[in-house]
Amino acid sequence: MGPSQHAAPIASVAKVMTAYLVLRDHPLREGENGPTITLTDGDVADTDRRSQERESVVPIVAGEQLTERQALQALLLPSANNIAAVLARWDAGTTAQFVARMNATARSLGMTSTRYTDPSGYDDATVSTAADQLRIVARAMRLPVFANIVATPNATLPVAGVVHNTNTLLGRNGFVGVKTGSDRAAGGCFAFRAIRVVRGHRTAIIGVVLGQPGDDLIAAGLAAAEAMVDGIADDRAAPGAPEPMLSPGALPREHVRRRAGVDALSTRGGNP
Repeated sequence: MGPSQHAAPIASVAKVMTAYLVLRDHPLREGENGPTITLTDGDVADTDRRSQERESVVPIVAGEQLTERQALQALLLPSANNIAAVLARWDAGTTAQFVARMNATARSLGMTSTRYTDPSGYDDATVSTAADQLRIVARAMRLPVFANIVATPNATLPVAGVVHNTNTLLGRNGFVGVKTGSDRAAGGCFAFRAIRVVRGHRTAIIGVVLGQPGDDLIAAGLAAAEAMVDGIADDRAAPGAPEPMLSPGALPREHVRRRAGVDALSTRGGNP
């Protein structure tokens, strides 16, 4: 996609693809909760193992029932790795089969620098580029239920209770999603969508930042995205301002930035 794009771990940004596949296979209309998923002793054992390894999980019990919508809320808001595994098995039968479908979908979308090895992104071998992730983020945001969930600050689950969205930019400076990610290998990552009024027009900005350094990795990813959106809006705000640099061969109207030596990419659309 351009000289600055290189494959790197993406942490929980991988969950965008997981949610997209689940909703593609089991579509939900607005207001629908979908079928019920009953959690098993095996799911509890898997959750306990992940908890011991300090993964991001939500508490569950055997016999607990989650609707599809609730499972997606657990996946996308508090970023529950255990529910990523539950959804993968529910959708495809096994995690391996689901991961194969993730990679097949990536290929079909032209995500040539992407390799998924797990449905949660916890595995450092799950790698991609900002440009590739932009493709799946844009596709997922076309699904109204996905867009609604990632724009929600919190949700209530049967056992976990109230869970909160790790995207604390929601409701500020036009941010309406999408998904954070962070770990030692990936740094701070954030796939985002923001709506800004520029020259009197509501303009959608969708982007991805990866590999942000800092003591608080989630905060670092959010800050980089906010700075990018501010920069793009400023580029368009001044009459006669030059168009931002376009990446050769990229998707239409993409804007490429380098922040702290890592990749960041966004695309601007018309009125949402």
